[in-house]
Amino acid sequence: MNKHQRQGGEPVDQTTLPDDIGEELSRLTTEVIDVSDAPPLAPPAPLTQDEVRTILMSLLLTMFLAALDQTIVATALPTIGRQFNDVSSLSWVITAYLLASTAVAPVFGTLSDIYGRRVMITVSLALFTVGSILCAVAPNMTVLIVARGLQGLGGGGIMPVVQTVISDVVSPRERGKYQAYFSGVWMAAGLMGPVLGGVFAEHLHWSMIFWINVPLAVGALFLLLPKMGKIPVFHRRRKVDWLGGVLLMASAVGIMLVLSWGGNRYAWLSPAIMAMIGASVALAFAFIWHARNAEEPFLPLPLLGGTVVPYAMLAGGCALGAITALTVHLPLYYEVVYHLTASEAGLALIPLAAVSTCGAAIAGRTMARAKHYKRVAIAGTSAATIFGLVLSVTTLPLWGLLIVLSLFALGLGTTFPVSVVSLQNSVARAQIGTVTGAMNFFRALMSSFMVAAFSAILLMALGAGISLGEHRGPANAIPVADMVTAFHYVFGAATALLACAALSIILMEERPLAGPSTPAEMAE
Repeated sequence: MNKHQRQGGEPVDQTTLPDDIGEELSRLTTEVIDVSDAPPLAPPAPLTQDEVRTILMSLLLTMFLAALDQTIVATALPTIGRQFNDVSSLSWVITAYLLASTAVAPVFGTLSDIYGRRVMITVSLALFTVGSILCAVAPNMTVLIVARGLQGLGGGGIMPVVQTVISDVVSPRERGKYQAYFSGVWMAAGLMGPVLGGVFAEHLHWSMIFWINVPLAVGALFLLLPKMGKIPVFHRRRKVDWLGGVLLMASAVGIMLVLSWGGNRYAWLSPAIMAMIGASVALAFAFIWHARNAEEPFLPLPLLGGTVVPYAMLAGGCALGAITALTVHLPLYYEVVYHLTASEAGLALIPLAAVSTCGAAIAGRTMARAKHYKRVAIAGTSAATIFGLVLSVTTLPLWGLLIVLSLFALGLGTTFPVSVVSLQNSVARAQIGTVTGAMNFFRALMSSFMVAAFSAILLMALGAGISLGEHRGPANAIPVADMVTAFHYVFGAATALLACAALSIILMEERPLAGPSTPAEMAE
C-alpha cells in the first residue's frame, strides 16, 4: 500500500473532516491581505552623507521660499497699491496667502502619508511656482489676490512636507540638530524679506519679489528629486477622506478671517464677526463628528491624544505665538519709548529673532547626546519665563531691554526642536506627515491668535482710537508712560505663554529617541 493512500481505500477527495475541525476552519478569516504596503525584504541602501547634505540643502532652500513670501510683500504694498490704483484691497495680498497656507497645512501633511513625499513636495513647489508667475504678471489687484491664494496653497504644503521628509532621512536622535538650521532659515527669511521687498519695489520692479521664486524653486526641485528615490518609503495608500479635509479647511479659513478682521475691519461684537465665529464653530464640530464616525478619517482624532502629541503641540504653539506677536508689536514700542526710526526698530528685532535660533541649536545638539533631552527645554522655557517676568515689571534702558530680550529668546528657542522631534518620534512612520501637518496648522492658528490678542491688549490699554497697524500718525502722540504701562501687559502675556510651554514640556512623556547611540547618550 502506498503510504499516501488511506487504509480503507477511500479516495482522498472524498474524505470528510471531523465536525469539530470543520467548524474551527469555518471561523477562520477569508480576508485577502494587501501586502502592497509591506516593507521590502531587503532594507534600502542607506543614504551617504553627501546625499543627506544635498537633500537637506534643497529642503532648506524650499522652506526659505515659503518663509520669505510671508514677509517680502509687506514693504512693496504701497507701490503695488499705487500701480493698480487700489489701496483698499491691499491687505488681501497678505491675507490671501496666510489663509491658504494655514488651511492646507494639515491637508498636505496627510496626503504625504497617502501618496508619498515625492509627489506632494512636487505638487507644493509647482503650485507655489505657478502662483508666483501669476502674481508677477497680474494685470490688476483681483488677479494678484487670487494668485497669492494659489501661491499660499503651495507654500502651506511646503512646510509640513519638508519637515516630514526630514523625518524620513534623519533619525529622531539626530533630527534635533537639523531643526536649528530650519529655525535659522525662518529667522533669515523674516529679516531679509522686508529688506528685499523694499529694494525690489524701489530700485527694480515689485514683480521681482515673485519672479525671484521661479529659479529658486526650480533649483530646489533639481537638487531634491534625483535623491528622493533613495529616501525610505513609509506612506500607506488608503482612501482619502475629502469631506473631512474640506470641513477642516473651511473651519480654518473662518477662524483666520475672524482673527484678521476682528477689531480691525469689524468690531469684535459686530454681527459679521459673530456670524463668522458661529460658522467656524459649527464647521469645527461637523469636522469632529465626521472624524469620529468615518472609517478612515482625514485627521484621526486619537492621533492628537496621548502623553506626547498634545503637550508638544501646545508647547511649540505657545512659543511661536509669543515670538511672532512680540515681533509684530515691538517696533511700535521702540518707536514711541526709545524714539527709534522704523529701520532702527527693525534692526532692534534681530536679537529676538537671531538668538532664538541659537537656543534651537543648543537644544538640538543636546538631543543628539543626552538621555533626558527634555531637560534643556524645561530649563530654557523656565528661564524665558523669568526673563519675561522681568520685562513685565521693570522699565529698562534700550541696551538692557535688548539683553533681556536676547536671554528670553535663547530660552524660548529650545522649545522648537524638542517639541517637533518628540511629536514625530511618538507616532507610527505612516502617520508622521499627518501629525506634522496638524502641528503646523495649530502653530499658525496660535500665531494669528496671539497677534490678535496682543493687539487687543494694547488697544484696551491705550484706547481704541490708536492705529496699531500703521505705526504712525496717532501712535506718535501716545505718552511714553502709557506705552510703557501697556507693554508691561504685553510682556506679561508673553510670560504666561512661556510658562504654559514650560508646563507642557514638563508634563510631556519623554520617550527614548530612535537612532544611533552616542558615547554620551547616558549622560544625565
